Amino acid sequence: MSGNFLEEFDGYQEIAQATQMSRKYGADYSLDRHGADQFINRLHPARIDLRVADVIPETPSTKTLRLVSAAGPLPPFQAGQYLALFVEVDHVRTSRPYSISSPPNQIGYYEITVRRVEGGLVSNYLLDDVGPGDRLTASGPAGHFYHNPLCHQKEMVCLAGGSGITPFYSMIREVWDCGLDRTIRLIYGNRTVDEIVFHDQLTSLAERFRNFTYRPVVEKPAAGWDGPTGYITRDLIQETVGDVSSKTFYLCGPQAMYDFCLAELAALGVERRRIRREVYGPPPAITQAPGWPPEVSAEDLFTVTIQGGPTFTARAAEPLLTGLERAGLATPSLCRSGECSQCRVRVVSGRVFEPAGALVRRSDRRYGYVHACVSYPLTDLEIAT
Repeated sequence: MSGNFLEEFDGYQEIAQATQMSRKYGADYSLDRHGADQFINRLHPARIDLRVADVIPETPSTKTLRLVSAAGPLPPFQAGQYLALFVEVDHVRTSRPYSISSPPNQIGYYEITVRRVEGGLVSNYLLDDVGPGDRLTASGPAGHFYHNPLCHQKEMVCLAGGSGITPFYSMIREVWDCGLDRTIRLIYGNRTVDEIVFHDQLTSLAERFRNFTYRPVVEKPAAGWDGPTGYITRDLIQETVGDVSSKTFYLCGPQAMYDFCLAELAALGVERRRIRREVYGPPPAITQAPGWPPEVSAEDLFTVTIQGGPTFTARAAEPLLTGLERAGLATPSLCRSGECSQCRVRVVSGRVFEPAGALVRRSDRRYGYVHACVSYPLTDLEIAT
């Protein structure tokens, strides 16, 4: 065999000659070799510096923050995606994901709509302490909860609960602003009429566009409410949608809504492959989740040791990620819902609880990795980050 074994392959000489000709007569793009990286970083930056341009009240418990870029253009996004805000509150450096409620064709700003969470560290900070002119740091747009015209039907059925309306509001506004060939049926549940976010805007859109249907549902209606009451049931879905075939269903809301609505959709014969659901944070009452060991109470404390690093105390009913942050240990994270995998850690010893549906890759599970945002200590732990 000759010194260059590649010469033994059929067609090698022709390829070698073409390569020589290209080097002799072709353009030299070596000076632009970093151009692709710069373009990709502009479209998908790891961090964005934002300034609060306006704060818009929506309901007694909800406000919309309008965010403009503090430097350079904002990267594009798809309706339904979210930003992770990185903040420091009470000496705790943490992050929270918020769906973008403005449409992607609005390139001058992002809007995020924040609802107050009882005892919420970040939501209370954003609603009470952040105002026009303040600066925030965010991730680039992320997430997979959007309509793909190649894979999903043009008829969309959107089931929202509470602040889960925000990605749908972006989708709806894009469809009508851009005249997209798409039909949207929205059923939106809230506990009271006062808590319905974007109610007037959605009502106006439904009156103007025949391809958009809006059905607000109130669990505890006040006097004079003449719309649907209770929950988003199979009967209400059937009444609003009609034939459930050839439609893609989208769900965004609290875990209790998922549990209820998924069962209702199954009863209607909707296949799981036609259901898309947005990640929505860890369960609010993890000790009530199926499989939680009864011998472990919510307030039990365990020692967590980082291999080759410090030790801290973590509460059983608190995600491991929150314990890391309270201990001052910065941990990468975006979704805080077990999807993005940035906060994964390896459990060297001890046991953690993961709720059903945690999206851990098979290879990670094989080698002991968990997502810290949806993992709860059940014993003393040793972990590797």
